[in-house]
Amino acid sequence: MARPGYDRAAQRIGIVHIGLGAFHRAHQAVYTDDAMAAGDRDWAIAAASLRSAGVHDQMASQDGLYTVTERSSDGEAVRLIGAIQETTVAAQAPARLAALLAAPDTRVVTLTVTEKGYWRRPDGATDLAGIVADGNSIYHYLAQAVVARRTSGRDPLTLVSCDNLPDNGRVLRAALAAFLGHQGQTADRDWFEREWRCPNTMVDRIVPAVTDADRDRVGAALGLRDEAAVITEPYRQWVIEDDFAGDRPRWEAGGAQFVADVAPYETAKLRMLNGAHSALAYLGLERGHIFVHQAVADPQIRPVVERLMRAEAATSFTAAEGQALEPYADALLARFANTTLEHRLSQIASDGSQKVGPRWLSSLAAHGGDAPATLTALAAWLRFIRTGNDASPDPRRAELAGLWADGDAASVVDALFGAQGSMAGLWRPTEAQRAALIREIEQ
Repeated sequence: MARPGYDRAAQRIGIVHIGLGAFHRAHQAVYTDDAMAAGDRDWAIAAASLRSAGVHDQMASQDGLYTVTERSSDGEAVRLIGAIQETTVAAQAPARLAALLAAPDTRVVTLTVTEKGYWRRPDGATDLAGIVADGNSIYHYLAQAVVARRTSGRDPLTLVSCDNLPDNGRVLRAALAAFLGHQGQTADRDWFEREWRCPNTMVDRIVPAVTDADRDRVGAALGLRDEAAVITEPYRQWVIEDDFAGDRPRWEAGGAQFVADVAPYETAKLRMLNGAHSALAYLGLERGHIFVHQAVADPQIRPVVERLMRAEAATSFTAAEGQALEPYADALLARFANTTLEHRLSQIASDGSQKVGPRWLSSLAAHGGDAPATLTALAAWLRFIRTGNDASPDPRRAELAGLWADGDAASVVDALFGAQGSMAGLWRPTEAQRAALIREIEQ
């Protein structure tokens, strides 16, 4: 087992992370572990869950240590990660999170709160009313940090969103500025907009939900029980806009790329990888599959996914210089076919109303032409929300199920994508696309 290549106890906390889940532990924490192993000091992480105490309880009993197991057809590689020095639960200890965000050693905040954590309305605008009503959103803690750091004369922070949203840094920046304005904190909002940075990023690593069987297997190999174990694939990618308010970790030691424009990489990942993942989820569940590798091997599904990636998503945007999309699609299909990763389709299918916009609707809107595979996937999602699948929750579940209760396929399509539809701001189908989508739903 590979161990941290640095004196863990000697590192001061330099990063606060919000959204303590498996993806962060398999991705940003690993890159930070690499940076400190390369001699970049004082970037230890204090990680906070917003509400759930589950991961905090697992990690606190292990002094923040946990293992990452990479699985592939070549076998397994296990690594002990020491980057996370402290964990907390924001809802239970808000003062501690506030103190961490205001601390002089803190220079970077990273976030993995999923798409719904950004409080966006179906048309993509900030749901300011929802943020205010929630009372425990990322914006409450970050706004408090802006105020505390300005009044104490401390340096501004860089906020690094690591969620699958187009322009994720810009989304975060606009919503936090709006929330500060709503609170009447004009001077704080002006300082935030002038001095703080919110770079766009693209993150990629497949991280299935860990099962008790996974923990048993890791424990048998190690001779120790790891309640916070993470299972993932060997592949990882992190592309970050090079725009920081101050110091940053040397994440490039772990292979991160710092670029002037993240957009082409972000778009390729959202529309090709995430778009294909969602297609596999809804089409695969419909055909009785449980895991991604089963769905991608299905001869009825694979051609749809290949067309969605290669002929539709890949042609809906302009690639960056040197960004080869055909080999990228080949690599994605190989990763999906990894039978050693039990990546559940139900995990990918959750929160679909938050995902279909950036993954499919943006591609449909930009493509402008024939995109039958994406329409097939979209129809599968619309059939899926009709069933109200308990294993895959969605913040708009009741509303979407209500559309089916009151009408047929045509009325549901119009309620979502028609002139007054709740998702019309993301995509307005042509008459031919509308008819094709209805036909697909009714098959």
